[in-house]
Amino acid sequence: MSELHTPQAGDDMAKDDDVVSLLMRQHGDIRNLFDEVEATEGEERRDAFRRLVRLLAVHETAEEEVVHPFARKGFPGGEQVVKDRLAEEKAAKETLSALDDMDTDDPKFMPQLLKLRRDVQEHARAEERYEFTHIRRSTDVTNLAAMAKAIKAAEAMAPTRPHPGVESGAKNMALGPVAALMDRTKDTVRKAMGK
Repeated sequence: MSELHTPQAGDDMAKDDDVVSLLMRQHGDIRNLFDEVEATEGEERRDAFRRLVRLLAVHETAEEEVVHPFARKGFPGGEQVVKDRLAEEKAAKETLSALDDMDTDDPKFMPQLLKLRRDVQEHARAEERYEFTHIRRSTDVTNLAAMAKAIKAAEAMAPTRPHPGVESGAKNMALGPVAALMDRTKDTVRKAMGK
């Protein structure tokens, strides 16, 4: 077994009281998980890929529930910014869906994974440039903290490494299909936001 350790948001003990900082750290977590999937094989790759799928699903769902609604109303041009991000997310979800139906040992897996990585990284850069910058400029620390709290509630649903006492990452992640996870994430975020 390799000695890879995929850090996750919160490992640096930051307070996570700013939604933009938290989401930027999650983007880093996603990059680290792509690295882990690429660097491993067999069962380790399958486990890392399941964790990546879960984190992507929860991260994007939380953004759709927290970030996009604020962006639509929070700054000029926000509606178009969100429309563009949703188009990128749709393309990435289609690639992710194709990958999810494949075994990680399939020769077609790595080329598809690399395509997904490019799509996800371009999407993250666009979010950081066109959405996150405007959010930080358009609201106060109280609202940034409230949004961070909702994202943290969602993040708890997608740990990037197994909890103690669970035999494998695959068993730890087997909490249901991605669509069900997205629904639970929406419910968790809405509850955290008092909706």
